[in-house]
Amino acid sequence: MAERVSFSSSTGQRLAGLLDLPDGEARGWGVFAHGFTLGKDSPAAARICKGLAAEGIGMLRFDNLGLGDSEGDWGDGSFTHKVSDTVRATEFMRERGTPVHLLVGHSFGGAAVIAAAGQVPGLQAVVSVGAPSEPGHVEHNYDALVGRVMAEGHAEWLVGGRALTLKRAFIEDVRQADLRHHVRQLGLPLLVMHSPTDDTVSIDNASTIFKLAQHPRSFVALEGSDHLLIAAGQARRAARIISAWADQYLRES
Repeated sequence: MAERVSFSSSTGQRLAGLLDLPDGEARGWGVFAHGFTLGKDSPAAARICKGLAAEGIGMLRFDNLGLGDSEGDWGDGSFTHKVSDTVRATEFMRERGTPVHLLVGHSFGGAAVIAAAGQVPGLQAVVSVGAPSEPGHVEHNYDALVGRVMAEGHAEWLVGGRALTLKRAFIEDVRQADLRHHVRQLGLPLLVMHSPTDDTVSIDNASTIFKLAQHPRSFVALEGSDHLLIAAGQARRAARIISAWADQYLRES
């Protein structure tokens, strides 16, 4: 079962979310941050959250600014906004009486949950799936446009049949983001999950994150998975692993 919800973003627009409700008594509650230009209904987001809900962990997944059902213009966002809106999602959950103890993020969202973790009271554990070690890694997606954007301030960018506006402020923001600092300062249990054959975000990124993290830290190789976890069973397997790993931290909460 899923409940449609919405909450105010850090810039005031309404963000649309789905709360995948746990089967039976809740073991805990979490927030999921989706990948770059994806959304709450992308395979990784939907299937992992549904899988965790089936394991008794309620999960909120939401569309970032200007994506899916959310208001606003994607071009007005940034990595900083994504982090702030992840924190806003946890505040929404706390206000409804279901405080968040688990953050899970896929790809760009994996970097976001690591950066957001220090701003979430009561958080017990963090999971990154296929995350880059630096947010600026996403620049390879639009490198052909960088020169024009930096010169003119913005440019139209076609992504998956959609026209998005890429702005200079976004490029500058991701270049300045320092995820390594957040990894070092995390101070929470961290599970790093990554496919050794990921050809979008290489496994070297997972190695960097894992080496920088303090204990308790764990790594699971998602053998056979693609970056988007599209193939049947990949996201569900990731959900089962997350559920088992997080169990002791959820019980502590």
